[in-house]
Amino acid sequence: MNWKDYFFKSPYWKFIKWIWVGAFAGLFLLASLVTVIAMGWFGQLPPIEELENPTTQLASEIYADDGSILGKYYLQNRSNVNYEELSPQLINALIATEDIRFYEHSGIDNSRLFTMILYNLIGKQQGGSTISQQLAKNLYPRKRFRSIVDKAVTKIQEWVTAVLIEQRYTKDEILTMYLNTVEFGSNSFGIGSASKTFFGKTPQALNAQESALLVGMLKAPTLYSPIRNPANALRRRNTVLNQMGKANFISSDSCTIMKSQPIELTFQEESHNEGLATYFRETLRIELMDWCEENGYNLYKDGLKIYTTINPTMQLIAEQTVEAQLKEQQKKFLAHWKGRAPWGEFKEVLVSGMKRSDRYRIAKELKKSDAEIQREFNTLVKMRVFSYTRGEIDTVMTPMDSIKYYKYFMQCGFMSMDPQTGKIKAWVGGQNYNYFKYDHVNSSAKRQVGSTFKPFVYTVAVDNGFSPCMMIPDKPVSFAGYPDYNPGNADTKYDLPEMTMYRGLQLSINLICLNVLKMLGDDGIKNVIEMAHKMGVTSKIEPYPSSALGTADISVYEMVGAFSTFANKGVWIKPNYLSRIVDKNGNVIFENLPITQEALSEQTAYVMCKMLEKVTTNGTAAKIKYQYKIPGAVGGKTGTTQNYSDGWFIGITPTLVSGCWVGWEDRAIHFRTMELGSGSAMAMPIWANYMQKVTSTPNLIQIINEWTPPQSPISIEMDCAKFSNGQVEKEDFVE
Repeated sequence: MNWKDYFFKSPYWKFIKWIWVGAFAGLFLLASLVTVIAMGWFGQLPPIEELENPTTQLASEIYADDGSILGKYYLQNRSNVNYEELSPQLINALIATEDIRFYEHSGIDNSRLFTMILYNLIGKQQGGSTISQQLAKNLYPRKRFRSIVDKAVTKIQEWVTAVLIEQRYTKDEILTMYLNTVEFGSNSFGIGSASKTFFGKTPQALNAQESALLVGMLKAPTLYSPIRNPANALRRRNTVLNQMGKANFISSDSCTIMKSQPIELTFQEESHNEGLATYFRETLRIELMDWCEENGYNLYKDGLKIYTTINPTMQLIAEQTVEAQLKEQQKKFLAHWKGRAPWGEFKEVLVSGMKRSDRYRIAKELKKSDAEIQREFNTLVKMRVFSYTRGEIDTVMTPMDSIKYYKYFMQCGFMSMDPQTGKIKAWVGGQNYNYFKYDHVNSSAKRQVGSTFKPFVYTVAVDNGFSPCMMIPDKPVSFAGYPDYNPGNADTKYDLPEMTMYRGLQLSINLICLNVLKMLGDDGIKNVIEMAHKMGVTSKIEPYPSSALGTADISVYEMVGAFSTFANKGVWIKPNYLSRIVDKNGNVIFENLPITQEALSEQTAYVMCKMLEKVTTNGTAAKIKYQYKIPGAVGGKTGTTQNYSDGWFIGITPTLVSGCWVGWEDRAIHFRTMELGSGSAMAMPIWANYMQKVTSTPNLIQIINEWTPPQSPISIEMDCAKFSNGQVEKEDFVE
């Protein structure tokens, strides 16, 4: 009997035959299943177009004028990066841990294929998926299935997708796409967000230990979070380092040293309430939401790149200055009202504060009675409150006491812009966005402007040929139709029978301003209002004589834009903060063009700059030059309301115009003396300290020592004679 007869007549032949038949049948069935799944019999696979344009949710990023990121708008905090922006150590850590044969296979690692099938079919997770398969799962997540058949179909769909990915993309592109789609926890999606959140750096700057930590987190972001589970994170990081050592990506000695070192983080979870320019970013968000709705974009998913005019250095200086100055002034306010409530008999401010609170709104939605609401607001509860001296404080107080507590805090709005381009460089809507959401800069935040309105009156006068040297009577004046309007001067120490017009502005004398208004004729106040509107003030101004002294409510945004007209040779340019918007593919989909209007002549603008300059040398803001020593040509105007509830200062230079309002949430709360409550005491120091830092920072702004005169000869007399009363020996208002 030969071997063939022996083999085929052997009792084992039938068993072996069925093994081969089963194997071939299984392979045939598997091939058939792959074919029909690829044809879409079990549900359509993602079309090739979607593979090349994955529909992951991308955060829209806000950029400052130097290209740095100010913040993001997102549902998922995800930012894409390019392969060139990835650290080589990061790539090594990923390949060593997740797919050591990544560069050898075409989407499926055959050496692990059947092991992976077996484990997954019996319900056990097996980490044999290639990076391409994991990418397929990340890009096109499947719903959970119950049956083994459904699991098998899903797994094969991932294989097919992985092969398609390998056909369409290079290995470098696949690695980049994978790292852009994975989740790292702590509100970080994609490596760009994760590296910034955990280490405060770009993915390109990650070292081996940092890369190992982040790659290790991919297995289970919460379980291996260095914030929530640092011990687990350390063990997992060291496991990844071991894998990198085995793959010879790092030496054994380096691996040993790295594993012995602790995890070092620079953790800062990104939040809409944190970071630079929080008030500005919220104002921008509201505008962008309208733009996106009109133009068919989703601000939170479409990965827009939003380029702004904000200068991060100026913004940081402005925020730090506002915080430091308000902290100092807050001490004065608390000492000023020690032992007394600053709202006095105006207790309705507490009632209105209660009714504006979320607690009150929720109580009303729950249909609670007034008595129940009162009890709730007078019941002790745990809460966290803001404090200048101790940061955030965990305490226990009643909600009503918390309302009283916050009523004491001074508020501020500050804006800084380039008068020649209209680009806003700094925007500070308040001292802490976490606790004070209201933005005191934007056009909806209007407060009484006081004497900062007076320059509009003098502008009309100069535009009508009035010389700054013209002598104006310092006496009461009456206006037809307003017999009861008889204001006086805020301070009598400068009272004179008459003084030059520029001196009246310099010392902010009410009666000089009103006499100038009277000399402008019956339409004087209407012309002043028209001038203010031409210079960018959009708020309503009543045509009353009192408006000349600043009774109108106007925003910081409008006032800074208007004063920029003086520094821009009479041309108003709309303050702007949005430069352009680029979609995720790099296409410019919006570009901002400057909006300008010639509001006054170049001569009038120049004369007003010279008049406003006197305010900062010998006027109500003289400290700017003799104490703060702000260099270059500087002008400005203080503003104080009658009860000291609002303090203003708008300062101009040839290259930067900034404005500041300081006050309280309720006008019933204020200082009681001019010494503490004037614009020169509350607002001007913020502007001056800001300008000190800005002008001393190299290459931040250009300092120009003189206002540029108009090209045509000046027809207005600017060489003033001495006062007849001898109080001032020589007027130096001379070219």
